[in-house]
Amino acid sequence: MKRRSISTWILTGVAAVWMAGGAGAETLADALTGAYRNSGLLEQNRAVLRAADEDVAQAVSALRPVINWSGDVTRSFGTARSGSTLGTVVGSASNTVNIGILAQLTVFDSGRTRLGIEAAKESVLATRESLLSVEQQILLRAVRAYMEVRRAGQSVGLAENNVRLITQELRAARDRFEVGEVTRTDVALAEARLAGARSNLAAAQGSLVAAQEEYANAVGRRPGTLAAPGAVPSVPANIPGAKASAMRNHPDMRRVQRQVNVAELNIEIARAAMNPTVTLNGRLGVTETFQSDTFNHGGSISLEATGPIYQGGRLSSLVRQAMAGRDQARGNLHVVRHDIQQNVGNAYVQLQVARASIQASQNQVRAAEIAFRGVREEATLGARTTLDVLDAEQELLNARNNLISAQVDEYIAAYTILSSLGLMTAEYLKLNVPRYDPAEYYNLVKDAPTLSRQGEQLDRVLRALGKE
Repeated sequence: MKRRSISTWILTGVAAVWMAGGAGAETLADALTGAYRNSGLLEQNRAVLRAADEDVAQAVSALRPVINWSGDVTRSFGTARSGSTLGTVVGSASNTVNIGILAQLTVFDSGRTRLGIEAAKESVLATRESLLSVEQQILLRAVRAYMEVRRAGQSVGLAENNVRLITQELRAARDRFEVGEVTRTDVALAEARLAGARSNLAAAQGSLVAAQEEYANAVGRRPGTLAAPGAVPSVPANIPGAKASAMRNHPDMRRVQRQVNVAELNIEIARAAMNPTVTLNGRLGVTETFQSDTFNHGGSISLEATGPIYQGGRLSSLVRQAMAGRDQARGNLHVVRHDIQQNVGNAYVQLQVARASIQASQNQVRAAEIAFRGVREEATLGARTTLDVLDAEQELLNARNNLISAQVDEYIAAYTILSSLGLMTAEYLKLNVPRYDPAEYYNLVKDAPTLSRQGEQLDRVLRALGKE
């Protein structure tokens, strides 16, 4: 038998540790906590939410006075000839400075600004639901990564045991061939089966490495010793009731409902743009000429009303476009509703299949173990061939692999049900992580603070987030 490479020995040791578990092993809760703390995708979507919060501040600012300043320095020069100069060409030059303050306040716009604020608030609530949906995806991915590492590690252990058993069978076949009990064909069969077992071991080791890489990506660190997961999470027994609960609580459903509200408000905003707008304008200015006593100080206040007469059909097109957007949002609501119901049903079916597979695989393993021991004993008495022994051993290996996969699938299916119900969150799972409050930043910016105590609080929040 050839010596195995150093990498093979390392993977073998890792697999053995995985099978052992024990004190100090990393739990599923640890993996979920790591995924929540280290996810760049979660940070990305939190930033998206903060950007949506700022839309509310910008919409609120439209109700407030807009004050601008302007200033310029002008040099005027030229030459002139007229009767007053007796036909003489006279040059002139002057320098003037103009400084002004302009203020504008929207007095009436048919509720367009108020509707914009409401639409921005609905968009914020929709974005919060999107953040919850992303959190669910991250945590479910961590569960799958954790369980797939355990599946791959245990498969490596079974494959190594299989290589050892077939190696023993090959040694026994060669010994029996030497004394004439079996033919060269039996030895060749054992050699072929050993080569296949080594190939399966290499494939299992490759799957383990791939699972470790996915774990590192999902959790934010490479896996250590993974403990056996605890009890399978409990899920509602009533599938129709679970679907009804998902319709009420799933963040994707709440998100599209908010998006429908935004689309309805956009129609009202487009219609309001057809109505008059009344603004109050004020101006205060100073004009002075250098090296002269000439100056002009003054100001003005005006109440201005404007409204569209003809804009080439643009405003009507915007209304129709907003209505099409509403129909699109309603259609998406219909699609998401059916997708959620389907996902709930599929998750329950997967759980039922996994549990049925566990029961069948346990029976298969018991029967295969008895058969393997019996065939091996019969082979020592000459009543069975080497091929019979190898086939029985392969049946036992397949049964154990099926049991491992079914047990992993049961956990994944149970957590998938929680995700389909909108419950795969750090709060519901009671993870030991700092809670992210989506309303904290919103409460600081919703009134569009500038230089104020509230603005100082906002600066502190940004520094705490490491975003300033």
